Amino acid sequence: MEKATFAAGCFWGVEDAFIGIPGVITTRVGYTGGRTESPTYKDVCGHDTGHAEAVEVTYDPERISYGQLLDIFWGCHDPTQLNRQGPDMGDQYRSAIFYHSEEQRRLAEESLERLDRSGRLRRRIVTVIVPAVTFWEAEGYHQKYHQKHGGGCGF
Repeated sequence: MEKATFAAGCFWGVEDAFIGIPGVITTRVGYTGGRTESPTYKDVCGHDTGHAEAVEVTYDPERISYGQLLDIFWGCHDPTQLNRQGPDMGDQYRSAIFYHSEEQRRLAEESLERLDRSGRLRRRIVTVIVPAVTFWEAEGYHQKYHQKHGGGCGF
């Protein structure tokens, strides 16, 4: 099993994009990319932690490739919006790929360049590609939120 970590707006909707995909073993939402240890949702919403709302995906690379996960990531949000997705605004909603290996970094950079050159987007991609750091799991009520309460991300 391998891990992939993505931020693309509210983590509830991003998690929805990966749940049920063959080869995805599990998902969990949380906070990463910042400087505060053990942040809470309230901390992250305060814009002082530097963390993004993110989804950690555990997957079987024999059943789904990292490239396929990147395709899902690009398709579940607008990577040209800086620090927002739809009505959600703030640095915690930034678009980011947190790579766990040099291979993931290379694949992420290549996929970003391909999408940017494709002409499918009207603006430049603002997604950052950075090394994965500590992933702080979000509070239990955030996990699989839409499965528990209905709804969806709408993007």
